[in-house]
Amino acid sequence: MNTFIHDTICAIATRAGGALSVIRVSGANAVAYTDRIFQSASGKRLAESKANTLHYGTLHTLADASGAREAIDDVVVSLWRAPHSYTGDDVVEISCHGSQYIAQNIIQALIACGCRQAEPGEYTMRAYLNGKMDLSQAEAVADLIAANNKASHDLAVSQLKGHFSSELQRLRQQLLKLTSLLELELDFSDHEDLEFADRSEINDLSTEIFEKLRTLCESFKTGQALKQGIPVAIVGKTNVGKSTLLNQLLNEDKAIVSDIDGTTRDIIDGMASINGVTFRFVDTAGIRTTDDAIEKIGIERAYEQIAKAAIVVWMIDGKPTQADRDDMTRRTEGKPLIVVHNKADLSAETFVDNEVAISAKRNENIQLLKEKIMEAANIPEIDENTIMVTNMRHFEALHKAMTDLQRVIDGLASGLPSDLLAEDLRLCLEDLADITGGQITSQETLNNIFQHFCVGK
Repeated sequence: MNTFIHDTICAIATRAGGALSVIRVSGANAVAYTDRIFQSASGKRLAESKANTLHYGTLHTLADASGAREAIDDVVVSLWRAPHSYTGDDVVEISCHGSQYIAQNIIQALIACGCRQAEPGEYTMRAYLNGKMDLSQAEAVADLIAANNKASHDLAVSQLKGHFSSELQRLRQQLLKLTSLLELELDFSDHEDLEFADRSEINDLSTEIFEKLRTLCESFKTGQALKQGIPVAIVGKTNVGKSTLLNQLLNEDKAIVSDIDGTTRDIIDGMASINGVTFRFVDTAGIRTTDDAIEKIGIERAYEQIAKAAIVVWMIDGKPTQADRDDMTRRTEGKPLIVVHNKADLSAETFVDNEVAISAKRNENIQLLKEKIMEAANIPEIDENTIMVTNMRHFEALHKAMTDLQRVIDGLASGLPSDLLAEDLRLCLEDLADITGGQITSQETLNNIFQHFCVGK
């Protein structure tokens, strides 16, 4: 991404095919360029108008050498003045009819005036560079757009509001205090017996912050699952109803259902939401002894899905052998295993805590199974104030900060001098600052973050 912060940029900010399209213009010349092609019904120019106002009128092509120009569309123009806008620049948003032809003609007219086509994520990148949000909040914008369930939406809103940033800032302030005291000691290094920072206080606070960082890191597994869908493997022998169950859970005929053994030979998956949480259900090949080379590959993949899954739903028809139970218990060690009795006596009876009787074909007790799956997921209550790590970049930075802080704790125990302790504390501070962009952030890092945004955001 080649970003020129002083350019005035434009892009379509809405998807094609809707009743309306919005073209966003941002930069020092946003108002002047728009004025060249916009005729307000009131006759008043945008440059003479107050901020945070709407203006109805007609957009034209830029006048040619003879002064002639063509009308493009009747539009409504929204006007914001720097720094009180999304990007921190002057911003104009043009609402036109939803025709792609109209929107493209407006873009071409703006480019003819001097605008440049915006690159993916450039508006949000400008918001970050202009101090409207920190880097973690900017990343939350992309998460909010991509959110497909209530849980991931609430986590993105929490991060966008700055709750995660505020927690990191609080931890950094505590570390800064310790670093300042240690560096003050270095200024009086000729007095060997002089200590401004109490070593036991440093140890206690470092240990406290270390545990808080550990808690944040441990939340990453749940945060990632909520963003991408919690993986649930549906396994069992051939012809026990796995594909039928998948179709019921997804509420669509995604998997082929047949009485013929071995119909499913590869992985079939789909997303479904339960109580605002997205689950990724995976239908696997029936587990049995076979000489079919292709089916054997499918069975191996079924075992791989068991290893990858957060939850395993084991479908059985009849009573499994003790050997089967022992094998499945071994393969699912450390993760929830829900035993589903399909084609059973269809009552609301459950057998033990992790067993349930259903009829996949007749859609009976599927809701009870969903409740079991939700319970097995063990998702904490999430709202717009929840702090949870959902971003791999954040997780890696927090993990590095933990490593640096562990060296501080170990150094205190071994009596390391102040200069070495202060250096490790500085590294920890830099790791935390990397998350929010508090230090000088490389262009490569910024490009990697913003290039995945959609154009117009």
